[in-house]
Amino acid sequence: MAVEDNNLQVLNALDLAKTQLYHFTAIIIAGMGFFTDAYDLFSISLVTKLLGRLYYTKPDLLKPGTLPPVVAASVTGVALVGTLAGQLFFGWLGDKMGRKKVYGMTLVLMVVCSVASGLSFGNTPKSVMTTLCFFRFWLGFGIGGDYPLSATIMSEYANKKTRGAFIAAVFAMQGFGILFSGIVALATAGGFDHAYKAPTFAENAALSTVPQADYIWRIILMFGSLPAALTYYWRMKMPETARYTALVAKDAKRAAQDMGRVLQVEIESDEAKVEQISRDETNQFGLFSWEFVRRHGLHLFGTCSTWFLLDIAFYSQNLFQKDVFSAVGWIPKAPTMNAVQEVYKIARAQTLIALCSTVPGYWFTVAFIDIVGRFAIQLMGFFFMTVFMFAIAIPYHHWTLDANRIGFIVMYSFTFFFANFGPNATTFVVPAEIFPARLRSTCHGISAAAGKAGAIVGAYGFLYAAQSKDPTKTDAGYPTGIGIKNSLIVLGCINALGMLCTFCVPESKGKSLEEASQETISGEA
Repeated sequence: MAVEDNNLQVLNALDLAKTQLYHFTAIIIAGMGFFTDAYDLFSISLVTKLLGRLYYTKPDLLKPGTLPPVVAASVTGVALVGTLAGQLFFGWLGDKMGRKKVYGMTLVLMVVCSVASGLSFGNTPKSVMTTLCFFRFWLGFGIGGDYPLSATIMSEYANKKTRGAFIAAVFAMQGFGILFSGIVALATAGGFDHAYKAPTFAENAALSTVPQADYIWRIILMFGSLPAALTYYWRMKMPETARYTALVAKDAKRAAQDMGRVLQVEIESDEAKVEQISRDETNQFGLFSWEFVRRHGLHLFGTCSTWFLLDIAFYSQNLFQKDVFSAVGWIPKAPTMNAVQEVYKIARAQTLIALCSTVPGYWFTVAFIDIVGRFAIQLMGFFFMTVFMFAIAIPYHHWTLDANRIGFIVMYSFTFFFANFGPNATTFVVPAEIFPARLRSTCHGISAAAGKAGAIVGAYGFLYAAQSKDPTKTDAGYPTGIGIKNSLIVLGCINALGMLCTFCVPESKGKSLEEASQETISGEA
C-alpha cells in the first residue's frame, strides 16, 4: 500500500490542497455538462403528450391522440440506449487518449444533436419521429461520454478531504437541469397559450391543437444546446488531470507543470518515481485479468448492480411522473385541456417536484457525503425509497381519492428526495474513486452503462407494466399491464434489493485516490 511520503509530490499537492477557485471552476465546467445531460434526457417527457396530439390525433377519436406504444418507447428510450453506448465507448477512450481530449468531443456531439433533434426531415408522423429518434440516439451517445469523464476529471482534480462533495456537486447540476427544462417548457407553453387561443379538446377537437404548437416541442428540445455551448471554451482550456498525465501517460514533468500553474505553487516533477512506477509489475494488470477480478471484481459488481437497480426505479419515476400525476388527478383529464395547456400543466407538476424534492436531495448529499460517508448515504437512501414506495403502493386506492391527493404528491416527492440524497448521487461518486487511474474512466463508464441498462428496463418496462388490468382503460395500442399499484410495488422490491447490493461497495471517504483504488505508487507492493 502506498505510504503518504512515497507518493508523487504532484498527487500529494492535489490531495492536500485547500479548497480554492480552481475547484469551483472545475465544478462549474463539468457541472454544466451534467446540467445539459439532465435537460436533454428529461425534457422529452414534457413533450410526448404534445407529440401524440400533433401527429396521432384522428378526427373520429373521442380523446386526444397519443404516441403508439412502439413510438412512445422509442422516443423516450432511444436517448438512453445512446447514453449506454456512449458511456462504454467514451469511458474506454478517456483512459486511452486522456480525459481532456475526449471531453471536447462529447460536448460538440451534444450541442449539434441537441439542435438537430428539434429539426425534421419531412412532415409525416413517421419522418418526424424517425428524425427525432435518430438525433436523440446520438445526443445520448454524447451525454454518455460526459458521465465517466466528468466524474473522473473532478475526482482527479479534487483534494482528499472534500472530494466526495465536489463530485456530488457536479452531479447535483442534474437537478438544476431538470428544473430548467420545466421552466423553459412553462415559459414556452405559457407564451404560446397567450398568443394563440384555442378551445379545449372536449369543446372542439379539431381546433384544440393550434398548428403553431409544433414549434413548442422543437424550442424546448433545442434550448438544451445553449448551456453546453457556453462552456466549450473553458472546457478546452482545462489542463489534463495530473493523475492521467503522471500515472497513465507517464509524463511527470508535464503533470508537475500543469498542476503547478493550477495550484500556483512550485512542484517537483518526480521523474524517477514515475519511471519506477512504470516498471512496477503490480500495476500493469488489465481490466480482463484475474488480478483485476481479485482486487476489484466485487467492487465493480457492487457499483454496477446498485446503479442498475437504482436507475430502474429512478428513471421510471422521472420519465412517467406525468402518467402517475394524471392517474391521481393532479394533472386534469386530457379532453379538458387544449394541447398547449397540457404541456403547461405537465411542466408545472414536474417543476414543482424538482424544486421541492429533487434539487434539495442532491445538495443534501453534497453537504453530508464527506461527513457520514458514501456507504451510509447510499444505504439510507435505498431504505427510505423502499419505505416510501411501499407506503404509496400498498394503499394506492386511498391516494387516488380527491381528499388524499396532496398526501400522495408529498409521499412521491420523498421517494425523489431520498433517491438524490442517496444512491442517485453516490452511485456516480464511488466508481470515480475506487479503481486505478489507468482503468478509472473505463470502470466508471461500465458502472454508468449498467445504470442506463436499468434506466432502459425502467423506461420500457414501466410503460407497459403500468397499463390498467382492465382492457377498456389501457392507452391505445397497449396490452393490459399489472396496473400502477403493482408496478410501484415491484419498484419498492427493486429498491430493497439495491440496499443489499450496497454491501459490495467499499467506503472511500477520507482516502486518497491511490489508497481507495489500492494502487501501489511507491514501488512497494
